[in-house]
Amino acid sequence: MLTAKQHELIRFIQQRLEETGISPSFEEMKEALDLKSKSGVHRLISALEERGFIRRLPNRARALEVLKQPEDATPAARSAKGDNIVELHRVAPAQPRPANDVIEIPLHGRIAAGVPIEAIEGQSSLPVPAALLGPGEHYALEVSGDSMIEAGIFDGDFALVRRTDMARDGEIVVALVRNEEATLKYLRRENGMIRLDPANGSYEPQIYRPDEVQVQGKLSGLLRRYH
Repeated sequence: MLTAKQHELIRFIQQRLEETGISPSFEEMKEALDLKSKSGVHRLISALEERGFIRRLPNRARALEVLKQPEDATPAARSAKGDNIVELHRVAPAQPRPANDVIEIPLHGRIAAGVPIEAIEGQSSLPVPAALLGPGEHYALEVSGDSMIEAGIFDGDFALVRRTDMARDGEIVVALVRNEEATLKYLRRENGMIRLDPANGSYEPQIYRPDEVQVQGKLSGLLRRYH
């Protein structure tokens, strides 16, 4: 059984592992749980580790493995002592897909690797080898433009995108700009602003206010057809 804060922390760690494959930093955990200091995070981590809910992986910085996770998103009723508690269950490891499996994922039109253009919602799908996809929900976009060619992304490629609204600096994301246009760029935060960087020296970075940019996914792979 976990307290409400322990429940919140383990959910946050699991979410980050699913999205990025990397454990969040103690600073990120402190901010996510609205704690005053990192010592509170250390106490929560130690308690979870002692109870067998998580473990630290040896010889790797910031490496945590979730052994159990909440069965329900809502914490259980208060205990006799008044503490919020939640029941957990052991998570069965996911079975890897065969390397030759093919998965149909939604194909949502074209996206700019240049000046932002509209990403058109479509009803079609794209068959993708399962080996190219990691965990999570994915969709595909056809790349239009040449602003990401130095990252190996060319006009006509299909960007395989993992759906998420969170990204770290330096990751390639699908960014919805001003709720109207979508573009594929490196995401960076600078002086309170959002900078969308191309990978082509012929293009300039695009700078927006944080409320003008919404992350809609992160690049997880590319599919290229040869005619």
